[in-house]
Amino acid sequence: MLMALLNDDRLFPVDGRVRDLARDIYAGIKDLPIISPHGHTDPRWFALNENFPDPARLFVTPDHYVFRMYCSQGVDLATLGVPRADGGETEQDPRKIWSVFAEHFYLLRGTPSNMWLTHAFQEVFGLDIPFGPQTATEYYDHIDACLKSDDFRPRALFERFNIEAISTTEMALDDLKYHRMIADGDWNGTVISAYRPDDVVDPDFAGFTDNVLKLGELTREDTASWTGYLNAHRARRAYFKQVGRVTSSDHGHPSARTENLDPAQASELFQTVLSGKGTADERDAFRGQMLTEMAKMSIDDGLTMQIHAGAHRNHSGPVAQMFGRDKGFDIPSQTEFVNNLKPLLQAVGMEKDLRVILFMLDETTQSRELAPLAGVYPALRLGPPWWFFDSYEGMKRFRENVTETAGFYNTVGFNDDTRAFCSIPARHDVARRVDAGYLAELVATGRLGASEAHEVAHDLTYRLVKEAYKL
Repeated sequence: MLMALLNDDRLFPVDGRVRDLARDIYAGIKDLPIISPHGHTDPRWFALNENFPDPARLFVTPDHYVFRMYCSQGVDLATLGVPRADGGETEQDPRKIWSVFAEHFYLLRGTPSNMWLTHAFQEVFGLDIPFGPQTATEYYDHIDACLKSDDFRPRALFERFNIEAISTTEMALDDLKYHRMIADGDWNGTVISAYRPDDVVDPDFAGFTDNVLKLGELTREDTASWTGYLNAHRARRAYFKQVGRVTSSDHGHPSARTENLDPAQASELFQTVLSGKGTADERDAFRGQMLTEMAKMSIDDGLTMQIHAGAHRNHSGPVAQMFGRDKGFDIPSQTEFVNNLKPLLQAVGMEKDLRVILFMLDETTQSRELAPLAGVYPALRLGPPWWFFDSYEGMKRFRENVTETAGFYNTVGFNDDTRAFCSIPARHDVARRVDAGYLAELVATGRLGASEAHEVAHDLTYRLVKEAYKL
């Protein structure tokens, strides 16, 4: 019998009456299917359905939430098995990686990662003792044995987690081989892609000019010209819709800047950045122009547009050179939305059938800028707290900051944005508990009826996300 390492009332309000209301609301949504409309799980998992190799490569090596914290306390990423981009040595023995993981697990106390991992250990693998150095071997042996069985293959876990649909994210040049395999196979799980064109939109992306030429080769368009370049994007979006069954595009930009230049100006700017001679401001202006162009394309092809703005990517040059991109050294930065988004909103903001979802890493903008914008422009919706704020406190602050101005129905529910497959049920459970607690507070203070709270909870958990992402 499990010792219940997880408290059944975790994240609910402490006041007894409000907690009872939260329990009741949560009971109505806790078993709803999971819709995961934006994430970074590997489509090959579902296409090949091979056993996960070992506990370390399931829980540690791919999870930058874990290894960035360890790195902050002086743990070398190489000892955690993180692959090196420069070809240097990294630990290959999964038991040694797991030992380092267990030895430093205390560093995650009080963080979302601790709750996610504990949830996975208990609910997915049935482990009923605390994790740490003394239990590391027992944990490893148990999880390793589970991973060798058919019940823990990716498709079996997908179904066990009650995932109705999940979206991966691929760059514009990806051939979507594994998505094609999934679609052509006999498995009925819904795994779709999302169109992420950063590699051919961001002049600061490594190999940008060569990538644009490859885009032309793939689409048989002249991507050395502005018209041909835009046509190539339209062709790739169509390919992603056909092969990857995409319903959304995704754009990770350092700022929320948009532009709406006339064709001649846009063409001139394109030639400047393609030549590699553009200034920092011109490169940023080009990214901004492409956000508006992508929004216009979404009107034509129906893709929901996601804008993830405000991350200073790869803050440590030495780490990026040694280990590559996405290794935990992306840092939130101050972001301005009202003026930066105006060119895009002037062009398409009143389009009722367009969906542009804004994600933020600057919480100060939530009540001051984002909620008022989403509370008036039909095209805009607010994405859930993302990345550093995918937490109890971040979700609670988000609801408190935006609901009074944007309401619930200008938000899009929750997405987990994760590479860590076994954390998906945990993350969605946290979101459902936070929303249940927030709605209970509204009922207890007379701002919402009990029946309304149950309806809103269902919408936030299930309906809004399906509608926003056209799933």
